[in-house]
Amino acid sequence: MGTTDVLPPPLLELLSNSLVLHQICPYLPISGLLNLAATSKSFHSFIFGTPNVFRYLDLSTTKGGAVDFAPIDPGGEIWRSERMDEAVTEEDFFAGPLRGIFSTLRKRGVLQDVQTLILDGLSVPAEVVREIICDPPFNVRILSIKGVKNLNERKLKQVLKYACRLGRPEGTPKLRGLYFFGPERRKEGTLPLFSQYALDSSFSSLGVTTSVGAQLGTHWNRRSQDALSSVLEPDADPWYRPSGVLSVADHVAEWADVLSVCQGIIAFDGILCRGPRHDILSIVGDPKGPTEKLMTRSEFMALASATVVLGPGGCQVCHSAPEGLAIPGEVPTNYLPLLEPPPRHTSSLHFAQIAPCGTSSSGKLPLLARCKACLVDRWCEGCNKFWCEDCYQTSEISTYTQMQKVEAMENGGGPGLRMGIKVHLGLCIEDCLVGEMYNGAGSGGMWG
Repeated sequence: MGTTDVLPPPLLELLSNSLVLHQICPYLPISGLLNLAATSKSFHSFIFGTPNVFRYLDLSTTKGGAVDFAPIDPGGEIWRSERMDEAVTEEDFFAGPLRGIFSTLRKRGVLQDVQTLILDGLSVPAEVVREIICDPPFNVRILSIKGVKNLNERKLKQVLKYACRLGRPEGTPKLRGLYFFGPERRKEGTLPLFSQYALDSSFSSLGVTTSVGAQLGTHWNRRSQDALSSVLEPDADPWYRPSGVLSVADHVAEWADVLSVCQGIIAFDGILCRGPRHDILSIVGDPKGPTEKLMTRSEFMALASATVVLGPGGCQVCHSAPEGLAIPGEVPTNYLPLLEPPPRHTSSLHFAQIAPCGTSSSGKLPLLARCKACLVDRWCEGCNKFWCEDCYQTSEISTYTQMQKVEAMENGGGPGLRMGIKVHLGLCIEDCLVGEMYNGAGSGGMWG
């Protein structure tokens, strides 16, 4: 014979390579894996006998887990007209499709192997989340429930607090990371997770930057900066760029108490603000620390979620912050958020929080994020510059109302502005505020 065609290796032989199998399985839907196992006894024994084949499970595209109609019983008439078992609650009704999928997977011996579970956009009541976290059949370590439907957030908070209570059994909860605050998925034409400026921003309710023209101009300038940052730093996560205000800031802000109870136990795609005004030791004092920098009780603030990302550069003067920059591998896990997307090839919390390489001593980018209250008169909404408490003491004008600040500026600045303040009306004096005033001056200005 002349030449002999060399046939490719059989699929079973190819998948028997653990490296190939480990790379391919997270990208295959559960239906594809089960259909492959049904083709022959050899494939069946191989798929169900190999560890980690079902470790990553994405059900977000599963049609059987979706409920495409509005909540039942909006006025009591529809519910009473249906012939149902009276013991079925509304939450049980909406949990039915997902529980049916879990029941099938349990019977097939798959459910106990799942460690990363993606349920984005499905009907996921709080009771289902409780079952995933607390019930023995589940071994989920990373759970994503972004954009889910029919979820009672108040009950979810209770579930998480109960799972992380002080008297919980040893080794519980198994869950280590929860994706919840971010959007369900990035769609073409939608705003990113972080936006430098929101039209309904609560930072400034009065002043030169609140007219419609000024807000629209600033908004488009920020979007241009976002696009430029994405081009210059395509691999940098928004948490590690000077991204500005979190677009879901109001949502995250309501969860500070839960983040506090769960810190060190369950990580989230949101973090607490670590500004010095939230530290009780800054008032009562640390027995081992200095006492000359103690704050008054009026300066102390309750716990709050970080909703503004300041970037790895830190303060404009010292390039750090009193609380220190959070560098992965050098700080506790509760200082770091879960990053998008959830890791496919591991269920380790470390890899879910791993940051891109940077210029720090560890080769990783540092993170600095704070709540809005910690940044009043310290952060510029225009260029994202920030001055920390150690390098800049806010003047008397920082205690004024917005109307008083406008009057002070119109009257020549007053004592506060003459003392060299850095930020006024949400914009830095040196660059952004002066530019906005010049651009808006006169009848031909953008908003004058």
